[in-house]
Amino acid sequence: MVFVTTLLHEFNQGYRDFSDIALHNADLRAVQLSGIELDRADLSGVTLEGADLSRATLKRANMTNGDLVGTDLSGANLQEVNLIGADLSDASLVGADLSHADLRAANLTGADLSGANLSGAEVSGANFRNAKLTGACLDQVDLEGADIEGADLTQIRSCGIETSTGISHRWISWGTGYVVMSRPLQR
Repeated sequence: MVFVTTLLHEFNQGYRDFSDIALHNADLRAVQLSGIELDRADLSGVTLEGADLSRATLKRANMTNGDLVGTDLSGANLQEVNLIGADLSDASLVGADLSHADLRAANLTGADLSGANLSGAEVSGANFRNAKLTGACLDQVDLEGADIEGADLTQIRSCGIETSTGISHRWISWGTGYVVMSRPLQR
């Protein structure tokens, strides 16, 4: 396991690629790591409260049960990231790519996901209360098992993803916005 002080020192020296690193339960509260690469990193149980990870690359990282309250993840690449049980309340995920992310039981209360790509994300049990999803892409996302009370779902969009799975999408009215459902249409 790499010590946090070593990571911060190397980052401040200009090194950015920390892919496959193990930082299980590390305390990285309020650190400035904009543009860092943490592909496939083990960040389970990590504390990143108030940290700046804008434009970071965290593809396929394990961030289960992480504390990301108020973290800046705007423009971050979070494709296929595991955020099961993570606390992302009040986090900024503006323009982030969360395609195929696992957000089961994640807390996104008050998070800003404006313009984010959540296509194919698993969100059952996730809490989106009062989250801002304006202009977000929700292709192949089923919000039925998620808490979206008070969430801003205006202007959600399709990413234009082509699928060959035979699944048809239907737009259904749900509160103030529309949600893409990934169940086959009844004919």
